[in-house]
Amino acid sequence: MPPSKPLVARTIVPRDFYLDPPDLVAQKLLGKLLVRGDMVGRIVEVEAYFGEADAASHAFPGKTARNDVLFGPPGHAYVYFIYGMHFCLNVSCEREGRAGGVLFRALEPVRGLDTMARNRGLDATLVAVLTSGPGRLCQAFGVTRDRDNGADLTSRKSDLQIRDDGFLASDVLVTPRIGISKDTERPARFLLADNLFVSKRGV
Repeated sequence: MPPSKPLVARTIVPRDFYLDPPDLVAQKLLGKLLVRGDMVGRIVEVEAYFGEADAASHAFPGKTARNDVLFGPPGHAYVYFIYGMHFCLNVSCEREGRAGGVLFRALEPVRGLDTMARNRGLDATLVAVLTSGPGRLCQAFGVTRDRDNGADLTSRKSDLQIRDDGFLASDVLVTPRIGISKDTERPARFLLADNLFVSKRGV
C-alpha cells in the first residue's frame, strides 16, 4: 500500500490540544503528521502513559531531572534512551504540573523517504520498516535526547512539529501496551486498524 499523500499541512497542532488526559490525546493524535524538514510521517500508532498514577510511566516516581518535561507545559517533546540503543519520542500532555505523555510507536512515511532511509542506513524501497517502531521512527527523523528533549512541538520556530492536514482517523484499534513489564493490561495502545506501518500488526 503506497503512503497516503497529505494535503498542504500548514496547521500546527496547538497547545490546548494536549490539555486532555493522555488516552484522549493519544486517540486524537492518530492521523496527524510528524514533520521535520522535508520528512513527513503520519502517526498511526501511539501509547498513553498516565504519569504518577501509572507504574509503567517514567513519571511514576515523581518529578526528576530526567522526566521534568512530562510535568511541564503540554505539547513538548520528551525523549529518552532505552536498551542502550534507541531513542523514544513522546509528547507531554495534561495541564502544567500534572504529568502525562503519549509515546509515538509508528508512523506511515509520507514524504522525505530518501532522507529517512539515509538516516537509517537503509534502501528507500524498504518503506514498511522505515518508521514502524519507536526506535526506528526516531532514527529516521534524527530524534535524539540532546537535540530534541524539551522541544516545543507547537512552535513555528521548532524544526520538529505535529501538524494537521485534515485527515480523519477511523477504525481505531485499542489494545494493551506492548514492550513493558508493569501495568501491562491497561488498554492504552491506539492504532489505525489494518495500517501496514504499525509496529506489530494484529497485536
